[in-house]
This record gives sequence, C-alpha cells and structure tokens, in this order.
Amino acid sequence: MPKPRETAVYTHGHHESVLRSHTWRTAANSAAYLLDSLKPHMRVLDIGCGPGTITADLAALVPDGRVTGVDRAPDILDRARATAAERGLDNVDFAVVDVHALDYPDDTFCVVHAHQVLQHVGDPVRALSEMRRVTRPGGLIAVRDSDYAAMTWYPASPGMDDWLDLYHRVARANGGEPDAGRRLKSWALRAGLTDITATSATWTFATAEERAWWSGLWADRTLASAYADRAVEGGHATVERLREVAAAWREWGGREDGWFSVLHGEILCRKEG
Repeated sequence: MPKPRETAVYTHGHHESVLRSHTWRTAANSAAYLLDSLKPHMRVLDIGCGPGTITADLAALVPDGRVTGVDRAPDILDRARATAAERGLDNVDFAVVDVHALDYPDDTFCVVHAHQVLQHVGDPVRALSEMRRVTRPGGLIAVRDSDYAAMTWYPASPGMDDWLDLYHRVARANGGEPDAGRRLKSWALRAGLTDITATSATWTFATAEERAWWSGLWADRTLASAYADRAVEGGHATVERLREVAAAWREWGGREDGWFSVLHGEILCRKEG
C-alpha cells in the first residue's frame, strides 16, 4: 500500500551512485527554462538542493542577491556547503527544511525553485502551495520533474522494461509519484497558481561515454543504494532479480547503437501580485 500523504520516503537515498548523477546537474542542464528570468539582485530558495551544484550555479547568477538551499537530509547539506565554499560563494546558505511546511514568512523570495523534488514528496499540491506562499507577489515558482513512464530507450530490452516496472512500484510504495513531469501543471492549478507556463525538456545519453556513465550509475544504484534496499525489503524484487536488472543496464550501456532519453516536465509560475 502507498504510504500516507506527507510521509513519502526519498526512494534513492544518497549512495555514491546517486550522487554521481546529482553532482552532474547544473543550472544549464537542469534549469535552463528559468535562467532568463533571473536578475542579479534576486533572493532565491532552492528546494531539495542535495549536494548543491545547481544551488551554487544559481548563486553565481544572482551576485547581488542571495540563494538559500534547503533539503530534508542534514548530511547532504555538508556536501552542499563544501560545493559553495569550493566556488568561493558568500551569498548562499543552507538549512534543513520540509517542503510541506517551509520555515519562512510569506512573500520572502523572488524565486522558489525545485528540481526533481515533487516526484518524491507525499503531497505535491501542498508543497506547491507552500512554495507559492513564500514567493513574493510577482515572483516565480520554477519546478522541473522527470516522468519515468515517458523515458524511452533503444534497443528494446526486457530487462530494462523490468527496471521501469520495478522503479514505479518501489517509488509509489514509498509515497511518491514517479510520473510527476506530466502532472506538474495540474498540481500547480490545484495549488491556486494561475499564471503557468508549462514546457518540457530532455536529457539524452547516446555517446559511448554517456552510455557508460548513465548505465553504470543505474546498475550500481540497482544493487547498492537505498533504492535497492527498499526494493528487497518491500518485497518488490529479490537480490537475484536486481542483479538481472543491473546486468540489463550494463548490456544496454555497451551497445554501440544505444540511446536513452529522459523527459522532464517544467512549470514556470508567476505569483499574482
């Protein structure tokens, strides 16, 4: 049974194979739809900041403003602080915060941003309502989430079909919604937002280097991350089944004609003012 709303478990955890992907993310490859709207003076809230690579990029883009990165996992914020320190940024800070109950006054931020967050929360409509509350009138709420059912690859692979089915079952048992990308506009409307621009964008992995990286991190994640533990402990797969799925990922990664695309839904919402 899915967990009650607002009690979702973060499916992936912060194993090295997960951070391998998270630390690859930049504002350019993960928030391009927002960047033209940023101004040097803005105050930005980056929700679910993880290791802070996007957060640091945003801070560099608002040199006269300030960025606050927040996450529910205290340990990952040490990594985020180190990322900011390595880049010499002094206009960024970090805090432990739950998106369902943001610990900030109304109308605080010019921009509230969340990348790959709403797919993992228990109540995405309440989360968006909170994001709207802390955004200043005329400010922006920017949200981007992948959509697992829309991910596609070549060549066909029964083992990777099994991976997608397994991921859906594990994520939903944890209280999340892995096909969040297509739902963002609907959730935003239910949260009371009306000025919504909905777009989409993709990540594509096709070169030998890209295939090796993407397949390797998913093969490792399938065997060694919190996701793997939850798949077994929840009765969704045996360890042997996980080995078969990981092998399918590596087999795909070794194919010269291999190609994988990740679809993301995006919304840029202006708060009425």
